[in-house]
Amino acid sequence: MATLSEWVDRQYAHAARQMVRSISPVGIVKTRPGFDQVIHPAPGAVVASPVPASYDPDPDYFFHWYRDSAIVIDALRVLHEQPPAGHEAGEEAPRLFAQFVRFSESLSRLDGRKLAAASGEWRPRVATDFAQFLRPDAELQRVHGDAIAGETRVNADGSLDISNWGRPQNDGPALRALTILRWMRSASLGAELQRACGGLLREDLRFTRDHWREPCYDIWEEERGLHYFTLHVGAQALEDGAAWLDAHGEPAEAHSCRLESQAIRDRLDEYWLADRGYYRSRVLESGAPSAKELDIAVVLAALQGDDDRATHSVRDPRIHATLGVLDSVFEADYPINHARPAARGPALGRYRADRYYSGGAYYFSTLAAAELCFRAARSRSGGRDALLARGDRYLETVRAYTPESGDMSEQFDQRTGEQTSAKHLAWSYAAFISCAAARRAAIGHRDGSGGGPRPAP
Repeated sequence: MATLSEWVDRQYAHAARQMVRSISPVGIVKTRPGFDQVIHPAPGAVVASPVPASYDPDPDYFFHWYRDSAIVIDALRVLHEQPPAGHEAGEEAPRLFAQFVRFSESLSRLDGRKLAAASGEWRPRVATDFAQFLRPDAELQRVHGDAIAGETRVNADGSLDISNWGRPQNDGPALRALTILRWMRSASLGAELQRACGGLLREDLRFTRDHWREPCYDIWEEERGLHYFTLHVGAQALEDGAAWLDAHGEPAEAHSCRLESQAIRDRLDEYWLADRGYYRSRVLESGAPSAKELDIAVVLAALQGDDDRATHSVRDPRIHATLGVLDSVFEADYPINHARPAARGPALGRYRADRYYSGGAYYFSTLAAAELCFRAARSRSGGRDALLARGDRYLETVRAYTPESGDMSEQFDQRTGEQTSAKHLAWSYAAFISCAAARRAAIGHRDGSGGGPRPAP
């Protein structure tokens, strides 16, 4: 049997090949007969899964989600910095990034008012049993200007999504800003692409600065409120963006971003629930308590932060305490975690009593726990070996529920371990790439060999 490190290297190369399939998938045509749609993806679109499905039973993930696309394109940067042996992902990454930037620029020109005005033409062509899933004209008429940035997702051809969904969702612009900033620091980009990045970055920072106080839907697009994940990535984007603005001679804008970033961090401090020992993931707009307050989204947020900060980062003991409570919940709730070997950590889901598909473990949740440990191991002066060992236990669980092919879906069943939900989820592969890079960096730091570029922001 291969060692864990050997498996990680092999899986890293497979994840790279599979994730890239979701970027600019121009060779795939997606049909939605019920909506009378034929989608020809545009260069730069990033679909959540390149497998066309129609809830038959797998979900239709052939959309460009703002959040998922930013996470995937950031993992593409990691591949550019640390390409798998014998794989061309590192070489083609800058081209794919440029396509992503141009596609993202084009979205600002969308205007739902035009779609609403023409509804008499396209609505009659929608199948009767699908009409219930359509957005009303009144909603479409509001989709222009800043509202485009809160759209959650668009079709892969760059057109507006006409189906009802959880909107607005305000984490997308902040995540895209962070991804662009990291690419600009990491790669040598041409002058034209630099200008395009700068324009998109300014718009994303402005949106984040102006809208962070407004309730929106959470990372899972289920509940409306003010969410730890959305606030956290907004604070980080504004902080990192302020440094970029300063460097580009825009001190007033930089100062404004810093003020708002600190205001967000002050708000995040209020999310700690001392009596429960974890950061809550949300405060609902209604003021009602949520059953989803304990959520892996908090750990995912920490991975988007600055590793050198003491709070709301991979170094924050309260983030690790939150992960500890999540461990306990899923150890108790998931049969696949019962009587598991000592070499494995618990398989993790999103939140307790999740009902989406199997309500099972998610690859990106379990990988996020591992990455948190690896990045904390690199950032701390003590306890590194224990953190590395804990991260490896989570990875052993991912290994146990990844088939020999290396293919990764969205979930694996909490009872059987069988893969469920979307096949070839780009986020699952992106999470593996980021986690593997963090592990390599942590081991290299421990051994004094460097371990390659730091995988953090």
